[in-house]
Amino acid sequence: MSTFTIAALQDLAGRALARAGANPVMADTTARALVYADAHGLASHGVSRVPQYATHLANGRADGAAQPEVRSAKGGAALIDAKCGLAFPACALAVEEAIRRAGEFGVAFAAVTNSHHFGAAAYHVEAVGAAGMVGLALGNSPAAMAAAGGRQPLFGTNPIAAVFPRRNTAPLLVDLSLSEVARGKLMVAAKEVRPIPLGWALDPDGRPTTDPQAGLAGSMLPMGGTKGAMLALVVELMVTSLTGAAFGFEASSFFVDEGNRPRIGQAFLVVDPTALAGRGAYLERVETLVAAMTADPDVRLPGDRRRALAASAAASGIEIPAALAADLARRAGPVASAP
Repeated sequence: MSTFTIAALQDLAGRALARAGANPVMADTTARALVYADAHGLASHGVSRVPQYATHLANGRADGAAQPEVRSAKGGAALIDAKCGLAFPACALAVEEAIRRAGEFGVAFAAVTNSHHFGAAAYHVEAVGAAGMVGLALGNSPAAMAAAGGRQPLFGTNPIAAVFPRRNTAPLLVDLSLSEVARGKLMVAAKEVRPIPLGWALDPDGRPTTDPQAGLAGSMLPMGGTKGAMLALVVELMVTSLTGAAFGFEASSFFVDEGNRPRIGQAFLVVDPTALAGRGAYLERVETLVAAMTADPDVRLPGDRRRALAASAAASGIEIPAALAADLARRAGPVASAP
């Protein structure tokens, strides 16, 4: 394993993405999001994605020159066009718009079209919580799960994240995919040549498998069976029917080098508590529920474990496999010397 400070890993990932064709803002924004994932214990959405993103930039599956823009807006609603670039600059613009519009209108829905993989969903709502607002992030992805009763992959793993600010402490931060596990965990297991537990995925013939490669070629199992598949349907429609983005089954897998531009969608719902019962009532209700939850000593509040990992990463650095570190260094090239 190789250990990096957060700043050093961001610099390495950013330089690798820039050399692959990402413009400076795209490279920096993406690197920050990926390192956030590593620091918070989400290695499947961390810098292990740089080789994938770099290949997509080189092959034209993502446009490194893209500059996202607000395509349309009305009141508390805004549509951001990612223009087939990496997702992070467009998502940052969408969150910025949603926070601003929620401050004006009380609630806002900002969505992204023509997008790419948006990493750890929780990353995008951190800014919402910091602004003292409630946030929800939704995104679709290339087909990985079947519809309820079906066999062929149709929906993505379609992550959801939510943030609820608290009084004088870190917010509640929920992040989950609607498959039993995130598909990125199969990718990591495949790279490390280790089996996955039964119940995560099916092989291409619809049989339960412990082989991550077979699972990647087959389909992911939804959490909660039919209920998870129905929630995936809700997310799929929320981020496509309102944005014109591609459905999961229309997008080539992220895990192949060649393929189409995914053109998938993301959406961010932001609510200003002052527009409803008021901030005081909001905070009282949240803290009352937290107190009831933590009365049980076995309850762990969502977000606490990841924040503890992030604090450890800030103090002691982030470990990544040595082979990945070498690959990133090769992609990044030598550090430019000062003039």
